[in-house]
Amino acid sequence: MGRNLQTTENRLRAARRALLFLALSCFVSTALPAQKSSSTDASHASKKTSQHTGLDHSGKPRKGKASYYGREFYKKKMADGTKMNPQSNAAASKTLPLGTKARVTNLENGNSEVVEIRDRGPYVKDRIVDVSPKTADKLGLKENGTARVEVKPIEVPQPDGTVKQGAGAQ
Repeated sequence: MGRNLQTTENRLRAARRALLFLALSCFVSTALPAQKSSSTDASHASKKTSQHTGLDHSGKPRKGKASYYGREFYKKKMADGTKMNPQSNAAASKTLPLGTKARVTNLENGNSEVVEIRDRGPYVKDRIVDVSPKTADKLGLKENGTARVEVKPIEVPQPDGTVKQGAGAQ
């Protein structure tokens, strides 16, 4: 009987070790991917933050090319979380803070319109602003698709929550 008890105890110890090994394996297999994804999330967040640290809060005017949103962007979410409405005064800028109000003037014909920066872009070289189709009509840039413009910020949200008057406010 002593031998059977010893064999049973050995089996129990072996079963406990196997169970402990299994539990540790499960813990390690879930903890490592979680740790890896959190470090990936952190590096992604820092990249995202670094993209927007170059925002221009100065309110100074800029000149460059403007284009307008194509049909494929209608109803898609913009950077501020709202859906793109082709009849709105929404615009996209890589450098102006979201919420900026700016006067966009077509330098070829003198037409101008006030827009609100609600999105990021344009992602085409040498373009400084994308405007809604309605604004593009008013500016007279739909025929060629692009036009040389001046963007004069009127109200520029600041990092501390205040709003600065820009060059276009005068």
